[in-house]
Amino acid sequence: MTTCHRLSKARACRVVGLSRTALYRPKVNWLERDKGVIDAINATLAKRPRWGFWKIFDRMRLDGHPFNHKRVHRVYCEMKLNMKRRTKKRVITRPRQPLDCPKEINETWSLDFMRDTLYDGRPFRTLNVIDEGNREGLRIEVGTSISATRVVRVMNELIEFYGKPEAIRLDNGPELTSEFFTDWAKEHGIELRFIQPGKPNQNAFIERFNKSFRDEVLDAHLFNTLSEAQEAAESWLEDYNEHRPHESLGRLPPAIFKPRVCKPETSTSRL
Repeated sequence: MTTCHRLSKARACRVVGLSRTALYRPKVNWLERDKGVIDAINATLAKRPRWGFWKIFDRMRLDGHPFNHKRVHRVYCEMKLNMKRRTKKRVITRPRQPLDCPKEINETWSLDFMRDTLYDGRPFRTLNVIDEGNREGLRIEVGTSISATRVVRVMNELIEFYGKPEAIRLDNGPELTSEFFTDWAKEHGIELRFIQPGKPNQNAFIERFNKSFRDEVLDAHLFNTLSEAQEAAESWLEDYNEHRPHESLGRLPPAIFKPRVCKPETSTSRL
C-alpha cells in the first residue's frame, strides 16, 4: 500500500488513523494462546454438559487452573456455550372479573380464539363470539390468521346485525390488547372486560361453548380446506342456537330460552 502511493509507513498510519505500534505488533494466534482454557472447559463439559459458566470456572480453579474469570468467560462466550438466561415473563395485572350472568341480551358478549389443523397439517384459527345473556353463538370466524383488523371487521358486522353490546369479556391475546382493537371499543363506547391471565374460569361461558364446538365439530371431522371448516362451523352454530338443549338454560336452546325481538333474516356468516 505504501509502495503504490509512495507514502512512508508513518505517514500512511497517520492518514488511516492507525497507531504505528499496532502496525508493528505481531499477530496473536488466539486459538493457540487459549488452548489451555479451551481444553479445561471441554474437559469439564465432557463430564457435566449442563453446567453453566460459574460452575465450570469454580471447578477449574479447584483443579488448579490459574486462568482468571474474565479470560475464561471470553473463551466461554467465543465457544458459544453461554446459555440463555431464563427471565420471568411479565404478567399483565388485571382486576378480577366476576362471572355474573347478564339478565338481558346484548349486555355482555364473550369472545375467544381456538386453534386446530387441516388434514394436511396446515393450522387454522377460529374466532368464537357468544352473547352471555342467552348463550347464543353469534359468530364462528375461520381463518389461517385472524388479526386485530379482522376482529374489528367481524365485530362491526355483528353490531350491524345484532346491535351493540355494553361490554365484551375477553382474554389478553395480542389481537385483543392491540391499540387498534381497544381504540375501536373506546370509539363505540364498549367496555372491555379483560380477564386475569391464567384464569379462564373468569370467561367460563365462552370456554364451555368452545368445549362443545371442539367435541362436536373440530374433533369429529377432518377438513381439507378452510371453506369446509367454515361451512361445518356455520351448520353447527345454527343447530346449537335453534335446536341443541342447554342444561343451564332449563334444557332449552338459546333461541327459545330468550329470543331476540327483531332479528334480521339475512345471515352474517363470512368465509
